Amino acid sequence: MTSMLKKKDWSALTRRALTATEVVSQLAQLDGWSLTGDGADVAIEKTYRFANYYETISFVNAVAFIANAQDHHPDLSVHYNRCVVRLNTHDVHGLSSTDFECAAQFDALVA
Repeated sequence: MTSMLKKKDWSALTRRALTATEVVSQLAQLDGWSLTGDGADVAIEKTYRFANYYETISFVNAVAFIANAQDHHPDLSVHYNRCVVRLNTHDVHGLSSTDFECAAQFDALVA
């Protein structure tokens, strides 16, 4: 996963939808992420839990920073002591390597 933590300029790279085998393989490398939805709405999702609202918002701000740098923006559901992160790649109508690389970077924030 360390290679996933390197910044890539996704705005200059072509994204492609991963095959089901690739999705399963990459999902197995992530802790606590699950597959949700189907078809073009397929996504990976994880709930991060925190002690309080301040920690939750600090995480959300860090996610926003990474998402902007990666040119890839997750859906976030923000609550007092948790944040649900949902990733998919709209332009490929599925999941791409970008989703898994961003997931690894978000996990690194709380490691």
